[in-house]
Amino acid sequence: MTLRHIKIFVTVCQTGSITAAGEKLFIAQPSISVAISELENYYGIKLFDRISKRLYITEPGKKLLQYANHIVKLFDEMETEVKNFDNHGVIRIGASITIGTYLLPKYVKSFKEIYPDIEVQAIVDNSDTIEQHILNNYIDIGLIEGNIHNSYIKSHHFKEDKLVLICGINHPLSNHDELDINDIKNENFLLREKGSAGRELCDNIFATAGIDLNIIWESSSTQAIIKAVTLGLGLSILPYLLVKDSINRKEIKMLNIKNISLDRYFSVIYHKNKFLTNSAKAFIDICE
Repeated sequence: MTLRHIKIFVTVCQTGSITAAGEKLFIAQPSISVAISELENYYGIKLFDRISKRLYITEPGKKLLQYANHIVKLFDEMETEVKNFDNHGVIRIGASITIGTYLLPKYVKSFKEIYPDIEVQAIVDNSDTIEQHILNNYIDIGLIEGNIHNSYIKSHHFKEDKLVLICGINHPLSNHDELDINDIKNENFLLREKGSAGRELCDNIFATAGIDLNIIWESSSTQAIIKAVTLGLGLSILPYLLVKDSINRKEIKMLNIKNISLDRYFSVIYHKNKFLTNSAKAFIDICE
């Protein structure tokens, strides 16, 4: 049982419905239902009677609500009254793999020069996972590639980026600089896993062209994919930032696809209901 459970319970009591509570807290309706069920299981009581699609608080629920109201009120007062909140504490940052590899370290370094006493905790994972961490309040700010998929998340671009098609230097297609999309429809592909922003862009591009790619490898490790491409096992489409060193070392070759744009943006994301401290806003400013 957590404070989140208590806040959800109080909001359901205030609004009188799961749906209204979800809208007020910017939390999906199934998550509200799960939180109420977890509270009921934790205390071994029934909090609501569900009659004709309406909720009626039970007597044990009323007892819990008396305590819950005090707990939420005290917590809100604590957040309001605690001083120097922006100069101490923890900021939790999530970043997609490309951003976490090449950009996040310098962002954190710049932030620590301004706020040396704030601890920065970081998670690096694919964009879908970072988005889910925002929804679950595991992190405060996310830095992702591609698009968001939830209306409860705010997003704005902070940097341009691009993906590139690559092959091994001894691959038959390495003699070309530019290809038609139909030239590669029968090739073997090695791609990032489902849930990565780069994979989503690839899937959308080829689906629009009516091409069903022959994907022989899926991996969350970009380096594993690059190594396999180097050895001639197939083609891949990866962020330029992650492959530029291999291109410069002439281990792989970058190819263009006619009339196909692989450009995209990096975005800062955070929950619509998230209070951004001055330090959190400063971190976003550094990214931009």
